[in-house]
Amino acid sequence: MAKTKNKPVSERSKKKPTLRDWISAARIRTLTLAVAPVAFGTGVASINQGINWVYAGLALAVAVFLQIGVNYANDYSDGVRGTDDDRVGPFRLTASRKVNPKSVRAVAFVFLALGAAAGVALSVLSNQLWMLAVGAVALLAAWGYTGGKKPYGYAGFGEVVAFLFFGPVAVFGTTYVQIAAVFDDALTILVTGGGAVALGFLAAAVLLVNNLRDVSTDAPAGKKTLSVRFGVLFSKILFTVFIVVALAIWAAYPFLYPLTIFAFVAFLLLLPALLIVWTYRDPRELILALKLTSFGALVWGVLVGWGFSRFLLLV
Repeated sequence: MAKTKNKPVSERSKKKPTLRDWISAARIRTLTLAVAPVAFGTGVASINQGINWVYAGLALAVAVFLQIGVNYANDYSDGVRGTDDDRVGPFRLTASRKVNPKSVRAVAFVFLALGAAAGVALSVLSNQLWMLAVGAVALLAAWGYTGGKKPYGYAGFGEVVAFLFFGPVAVFGTTYVQIAAVFDDALTILVTGGGAVALGFLAAAVLLVNNLRDVSTDAPAGKKTLSVRFGVLFSKILFTVFIVVALAIWAAYPFLYPLTIFAFVAFLLLLPALLIVWTYRDPRELILALKLTSFGALVWGVLVGWGFSRFLLLV
């Protein structure tokens, strides 16, 4: 199972990694999931007291740095366990044996530290020190997904945590630091909550289709994701639920905020992803579904947030 772990460092480090290798291992396309809730939450803030660009920027830095840190941490943890040895999908530094695993872990810690620093700055500047506790939990979740003795990603809880941190935590957090009165208005709570659920589901959908692609290699490696535990059909149905709910929530917004209708573009990305998930024959086909879902989430969050920001110009 742990082929990589059993090889000495000297054998794993014969080839020097290129800058392109490091960038590929950062899995840039997953950053869409970090940007989407921040864009949405900032859009909600614009309807009320207006955008605080410093806070929005720091919230974005937290989300992006933590996501990159998670990606490198996953590369390291899955690599040393041997889970990635026969993986279909993007390049992995650790499993490729082109780089010492400790270097990958160090880079992961650097980005997690940068995310933590941005989070501390945001909490202090916004005078919301209680958010430091949320940040601490986020850091533990970032490392604990595939790291540690009992990673929750290996127990089937990855989608749940993705929903929570890319949905309610990121959306409400971004909105709250900019307009602390977010919970004083029922409509704002409803609008924000809808985005939190939709973006949380889309993030979970991205992880789900990733795990569906890897089900044949995760099972032998002892990685019991939802797809491994409950099977392919269950995964397809759950993926469909995630997508349909996200699109249904979007469809309600134009009645209150007309320009959010432009987020229809997300519909054009997510439906093909849904079709691929139901008709694929080769796991490699799911790579496109993963990309479409990731960019669908970005379009959903950015264009709905943009529609909110333009609302005051129409009234």
